[in-house]
Amino acid sequence: MATDWQATVALFWASPQGKKLSQFVTTRLAEQAIIYPPEPLRALRLTPLNSVRVVILGQDPYHGPGQGEGLAFSVAPGVIPPPSLRNIFKELHQEGLRPAHQVSTNGSLTSWAQQGVLLLNTCLTVEDGHPASHAKKGWEALTDAIVTQIAQTAQICVFMLWGAHAQAKAPMVQQLAAAHSRNILMLQANHPSPLSANRPPTPFMGCGHFQAANDFLVHHGAQPIHWNNILQAEFRSYHA
Repeated sequence: MATDWQATVALFWASPQGKKLSQFVTTRLAEQAIIYPPEPLRALRLTPLNSVRVVILGQDPYHGPGQGEGLAFSVAPGVIPPPSLRNIFKELHQEGLRPAHQVSTNGSLTSWAQQGVLLLNTCLTVEDGHPASHAKKGWEALTDAIVTQIAQTAQICVFMLWGAHAQAKAPMVQQLAAAHSRNILMLQANHPSPLSANRPPTPFMGCGHFQAANDFLVHHGAQPIHWNNILQAEFRSYHA
């Protein structure tokens, strides 16, 4: 992982919550449980703390074989985008930030992570076929610490909180941002899952979060995110 995350992660693994989580995962693996993704902390490798401009906070990783790649909502190249990710692409298209023909081609969001978008779930592992199976096992303490560090240190940052699990961190972010005089924009909506994306009171579809994030970044003198910046080599392979 990036060096500026190492102290936060080391403190977590040394804590009671970290030790309890480690024992739980070890036990489940010994019991032949299949756990995804193979690299739970990949987001912290691709997006150093000092580069974070946007935090997209989800719930837990995809629970299907070969889907999750350690980045919230992202899937490995060549994997068909799941429904939540397809809704994210549809929203980008509605906002004029992604051509429609890309909706079903490449589901990897690695290029976002490399631009300073921290793609973080509140829980970082899951068992095959069992959503939320590792919720409340300890990961939340680490993701709280990560969010805390960002809210305390980032001069300019946008938080996109999608769904109840992510929105539970909103009061903490607001309090820390106020205490440290940070320029933080909080955007909240339903989870992009088809079960909730169009439901009131805050539907994900039509939320306008991606353009709002770029407007905020530019207003405060930061570079906008190139939401359409997919991995071109992989994109071309779908049209060879």
